[in-house]
Amino acid sequence: MEEHVVKFAFFIAAALMVGTTPAFAALSGFYDSAEQIQTILSDSDVADALRQAPIGYVSNTGTRDDGAREWTIRTQDCDLVVFLTPVPPQGVGKTTYTLDFTDTCD
Repeated sequence: MEEHVVKFAFFIAAALMVGTTPAFAALSGFYDSAEQIQTILSDSDVADALRQAPIGYVSNTGTRDDGAREWTIRTQDCDLVVFLTPVPPQGVGKTTYTLDFTDTCD
């Protein structure tokens, strides 16, 4: 009987350890999108490329071949396309993003 208790305790301990791995630390799609939008809107180079114009909308418009996420920021006179490359956390944490764009609203 004790052997079953030990096996059960080992199973529970293993299950608890799996539940604390970094894979379970991922953000929901909503919060991950918010992180991406925050990365875009907090960048002063994006604001300058948009000539400080009011934003009409921000939309996820695809994925580049290298996996970078494509976003389009629309103002009255411009559609600016930017790319966000995921930077996975080292250990437990959330994914952050680096920003890349070459277009301007000239």
